[in-house]
Amino acid sequence: MRHRSLKESKTNKLKDSTARLLARLLTGAWRNSPEPLDVSEDELGRVTPQLLDSGAAGLAWSRARVSTLKDSPAAVPLKQAYRFQTLQSALQEHEIAEAFANLRSAGVEPILVKGWAAARSYSERGLRPSGDIDLLIRPSQMSAATNILRSGRPGRFNVDLRHREFSKLDSSRLEDLWDRSRLVGPGIRVLGPEDALAFLCLHMLRHGAWRPLWLCDIAAELESRPTGFDWSVCLDGRRQSGWIACAIKLAHQLVGAELNDAPVANSAGRLPGWLVRQVLKQWENPDPHDRMALDYRAPLANCLARPATLASEIRARWPNPIEATISLGGPMNGLPRLPFQIGSGLVRLTRFLVGLGNSRRPAAEPESLLESRA
Repeated sequence: MRHRSLKESKTNKLKDSTARLLARLLTGAWRNSPEPLDVSEDELGRVTPQLLDSGAAGLAWSRARVSTLKDSPAAVPLKQAYRFQTLQSALQEHEIAEAFANLRSAGVEPILVKGWAAARSYSERGLRPSGDIDLLIRPSQMSAATNILRSGRPGRFNVDLRHREFSKLDSSRLEDLWDRSRLVGPGIRVLGPEDALAFLCLHMLRHGAWRPLWLCDIAAELESRPTGFDWSVCLDGRRQSGWIACAIKLAHQLVGAELNDAPVANSAGRLPGWLVRQVLKQWENPDPHDRMALDYRAPLANCLARPATLASEIRARWPNPIEATISLGGPMNGLPRLPFQIGSGLVRLTRFLVGLGNSRRPAAEPESLLESRA
């Protein structure tokens, strides 16, 4: 019995060290002059699958190339990922500009979020994968935007029209987002710096913080904020200001983001222990095919024809503590998370049962042309 306990303890330490190792590798990797990697080749090779799966390989290469590991076999896939992402970013910039031109021809003015927009805060575009093209569209222009993109060549762009993302920003007026937005590059409109930082924080938490890259996005956006950055716009006018503050503190604690004059640096209270543990737990397997169960698994209703798979499918959809807290609008404090997980699970079950009852109705028009993985 004691032997098994010691064995389990060693296994848990190994798991913890994997997540902590990812944090060490990514610390400061978005900066212009990052510190050289301070890990062994074996350690780098051990976490390479997680780096590749989560989109953080280019970031790891930025530190590996200034270290003694730059010519090691373990660094080869990281270098290849960086090169691919550099080409991908350049090609996608033209695609984004074309998508904007097509939409503007129909009187639609979108805002680009995530992906290419987030990569602008990095020292080099090749450090971050671009992903799909995620656009915020005014709800009143959704129909026009969908029609103009569908009228083009099929499969030309992987575009997601994400008007639902407005709820993440919680602005009192939608037009405030456009008023604070800015044009960059070849006429591409992106969120203003305050809204962009808030968006990245809320997006990470709503998806359970399973991807290490998202904390680096927050860190890069935080450290690149311009002079005159208005923290009252980013924090004070939002119900989710506590969530945003926690996300920024996570970026500081796990990947070394510099807080400087950020008000969260002096805010009362430490991060809840469960939050840090859960982020590290998610990082143990940051594979999108496993972590994005709710977005990419087959509908649960399909299991009715195969009852034997129902239990495993329900387990796969069980919300982690971070997702559950955000979905129910809960506070990021030290209280137990199980009640939030149960509550979130019941909400999802209710939606499933309601949807099952309406399954014979005609399918609604899809809100996006393609789900986004950025």
